[in-house]
Amino acid sequence: MSNTILFGGSGFFGPIILKKDPNIISVGRSAPSLNVSNKHIFIKNLDDFSNLNKLDFDKVIFLIGSSNHHEINKSPTMGIDFNVYPLKKILSFLKSKKIKKFICFTTVLLYDEQNLKFPVNEKNPINPYKNDYIFSKYLSEEVIDFYKDYIPSIIIRLSNIYGYSKLTRPDLVPTIINSILTKKSVSIWNTKPERDFIFAEDAADAVLKLLDSDFCGKVNLGTGKSHSIKEITDIIERLSNKKIISENKLVTGPMKLVIDTSLIKKIIDWQPKFSLEKGLIKTYEITKDLFNKST
Repeated sequence: MSNTILFGGSGFFGPIILKKDPNIISVGRSAPSLNVSNKHIFIKNLDDFSNLNKLDFDKVIFLIGSSNHHEINKSPTMGIDFNVYPLKKILSFLKSKKIKKFICFTTVLLYDEQNLKFPVNEKNPINPYKNDYIFSKYLSEEVIDFYKDYIPSIIIRLSNIYGYSKLTRPDLVPTIINSILTKKSVSIWNTKPERDFIFAEDAADAVLKLLDSDFCGKVNLGTGKSHSIKEITDIIERLSNKKIISENKLVTGPMKLVIDTSLIKKIIDWQPKFSLEKGLIKTYEITKDLFNKST
């Protein structure tokens, strides 16, 4: 995989993929975190790709964007600015290249929660108009389709991914763990919703295998199992010896979401290696270590 480049190596998921394969070249404004040793190519912004013109590559993993739906849904253009324009710029640049595979990421939240058949497969109806975040992911998929005759692409519809990072993230698991490490009292809105949680290392293994596959199109990535927020808080409570209080507030989105992983398992030989508990233990211990080193 020495001809692969990855955009977004300084984010949450990028460093975990890079550590899985040290031959992948990181591209972006900032070098990867988490002591990643991969080669890094600096680019000032997505309007200037001149530093890539002499680089020999034919596969691309694109992770630039924002999953901060809380902030995106407060702004009429943030989702487009962060998730759509960057994708359009890179694909416009790659159109003239001989690319064998381009991988980018959207979300299983695209599926219409009023028409869910469990487990939810890729043919399930979508509803892209629920909020600005989901709409930006829908537009991202449309941009990919616009270039499908030029760039063989895989759109990964990602379930609830979690894992360790130096970054402060808005997702459920890092939010809980950060609160555990920094606050005396920890509370969340509701522990009843059930989601398909996948550990970032398992997701990275799948991405790297998909990169070498012949598949093009949209594919779900998750575990195929649902777990309640209560299961997550129980595990983190045991690890931290701190109580996590549920405020029992109303939450948006479906109360249960579990995805069908049969397609991805037909495409590649892959199974998640981490149970929810093992993934949370590793996430908690590494995050705690990173936090202690920074204080």
